[in-house]
Amino acid sequence: MNRHFPLFLLTVMTSFGAYAQSDTLRLTLDQVIDMASQNSINAFRIKNMYRSSYWSFRYFKASRLPSLTLDATPFDYNHLRSKEYNISTNEDVFVQREYFNSDFSLSLNQAIPLTGGSLFMSSDLGLVKNLGSGSDSYRATPISIGFQQTLNGYNQMKWESKIEPLKYEKAKRQLIESREELSISAVTRFFSLAAAQVRLNIAITNMASADTLYNIGKGRFQIGTVTQDELLKLELNLLEARSTLTSVRSQVTRTMTELCTFLAIDKNTKIECIVPVNIPSLQIDTQEALDKAWENNPIVLDHEQRLLENNQNVARTKSQMGFNTTIYASYGLDQSSEKLKEVYNEPDNSQRFRLGVRIPILDWGQRKGNYQMAKYQRDAQQLVIEQERIEFELGLIQQVIDFNLQSEQVHTAAMADTVARKGYEVTFQRFIIGKVDVINLDQARNNLQNARLSYIQAVQSYWNYYYTLRSQTLFDFATRQTLSAEYDKLLEE
Repeated sequence: MNRHFPLFLLTVMTSFGAYAQSDTLRLTLDQVIDMASQNSINAFRIKNMYRSSYWSFRYFKASRLPSLTLDATPFDYNHLRSKEYNISTNEDVFVQREYFNSDFSLSLNQAIPLTGGSLFMSSDLGLVKNLGSGSDSYRATPISIGFQQTLNGYNQMKWESKIEPLKYEKAKRQLIESREELSISAVTRFFSLAAAQVRLNIAITNMASADTLYNIGKGRFQIGTVTQDELLKLELNLLEARSTLTSVRSQVTRTMTELCTFLAIDKNTKIECIVPVNIPSLQIDTQEALDKAWENNPIVLDHEQRLLENNQNVARTKSQMGFNTTIYASYGLDQSSEKLKEVYNEPDNSQRFRLGVRIPILDWGQRKGNYQMAKYQRDAQQLVIEQERIEFELGLIQQVIDFNLQSEQVHTAAMADTVARKGYEVTFQRFIIGKVDVINLDQARNNLQNARLSYIQAVQSYWNYYYTLRSQTLFDFATRQTLSAEYDKLLEE
């Protein structure tokens, strides 16, 4: 639905040439938002945060897959004196030794998420060469298979399997949310410059009007139709108009530089903001907005993650209160020889079984205290999350109410500007023919200026509400589509 578009904005666009250069970049709000999403430093930061989350999730998934590792020390030379016991003299003596060592190990590891344990298989080959005597010794473990498992009831990998996918899905939604928040920043900077440019054109117009009125006033003062007080008031208006024009020009330069910096373009670029003419005819249902928010907003996954992490902490501290048992078992083949070709002949069996038990006997209540603290922290976190949900819901409801009212506010502001413009034109003409005084003329001019800036602020508020609702619901109510991103493409850039 097309709303009333103030005629003064058309005047601004046509008269902006008095300020802008021929190479001025004329940008709409949509163009500024698009440039911000592509080029700004914040956009780069948002992309990198998502990429970091992606690779963190990839690391988690890779930790569940078999890993093959080669450990090698191909060259280890030692020339030193070591203390040894001499049987013949029955005393310790320092003996100079010279060795060359070489070791190779290939290991395959596989985590077991179901139990939290791990399986491993390895193969080793080592050489010790005594350079003093010239003797060699080889040792080989063709194959060794083992298993390690903790039996305390706490499975770290089980909790990670619940939390890590949740964190990655939250990162996806946060990416879209951050992009919408970036759009809000673009809206703010766009309208800051637009308002400054409107003020500049108002200042230019006021300067010209003040100069004209002062010259007219001087003529009327000569014939006695304008008092000296009124003439001084006109002169003061002219001086104030000059001062205001200088100040507003500085403000335009500053806000334009800020927008250029935000968009990552040359800070000397001249930009003209084209204020949106059409406001979508859109009314949002409060319940639908709430449903979309609870369906899409990353705060939901954040709450789930925090509860899982607190439950994980409770489970971990509880497991530390009782027996902590670890089983380590391995079986392999082992052989040594002075010749490399014989090191794999008829290897002997090698086995190892280790059972580790840790039993808390006396800790003065530390483990129990940690467990109780973990439970109380979880309970407190649940209350915090419940409060956050209530505040989020109330805030969203208010945003919907404000948005639904704002389109009418824009319509009213546009009509007010039209009335103020016509009122100023009538007052100005009546002043020319001597029907009103300077005070009435100043009041009409102030009304016009306030109406013009109020319209800009009303349009800015509309788009702020619009993109805020998008960021909270991750849903575009205009196109009726859930917001998404090309995640794979982001990883390729």
